[in-house]
Amino acid sequence: MMKKLLLVAGFLLIGFATQAQAFEGKYDQKLSIGASLQEHGTGIAVIYDYGLGQNISVGLASSYILDVEEPIDANFGDRFDLKARFNANLSDVIGVSDAFDLYPGLDVSLKNFGGHVGTRYFFTDGFGLFAEVGFPLAKYNTDDLTVQEKLFNQPVFNVGASFSL
Repeated sequence: MMKKLLLVAGFLLIGFATQAQAFEGKYDQKLSIGASLQEHGTGIAVIYDYGLGQNISVGLASSYILDVEEPIDANFGDRFDLKARFNANLSDVIGVSDAFDLYPGLDVSLKNFGGHVGTRYFFTDGFGLFAEVGFPLAKYNTDDLTVQEKLFNQPVFNVGASFSL
C-alpha cells in the first residue's frame, strides 16, 4: 500500500512544471514537516537536510506517533524516533525538472539502521511537497518484537510540506 502511495505521489509531483529548484546543492537547506503513517500508528515527522555537495546531503529526522491503535500500550520511547541521514539527490543526475528531487538514502536511528526513498517537488523557491518511505535494513533488537517495538521498525510513509531555508 505504501509503495503505491509513494509511486502515485511521485508521478503527481513530476507532472507539475515550474522554475523552482528542489535541491540546489552545497549549502542548500530544506525543512520538511508532515504526517508519519505506519501500521498501528500515525504521527508527525520533521526532517532537516543540508547540502554538502552538488548531489549529496545529510540531515536529521524526528518522528513522534500521536495516535496509537488500541490496546497498544506505547510509552514515549516507543512513540519517538530520531535519525541521522545521508541522501543522494538525483534530479541533476537523472535529468528531470529542477523543481523535482528524487533522493534515496541511508539512516541510523534510535531503533535501527535503515534506508529511505523520497521525492520533493517545489512550486516556488520556498515551498513544495514531499513524500518519503523509510524502511529498516537491520534492527538493533533481533528478538521477536512486541507490537510497541515494531513502531518505527517497519515501513513508514511520510508526506507533507517542504520549505527552503
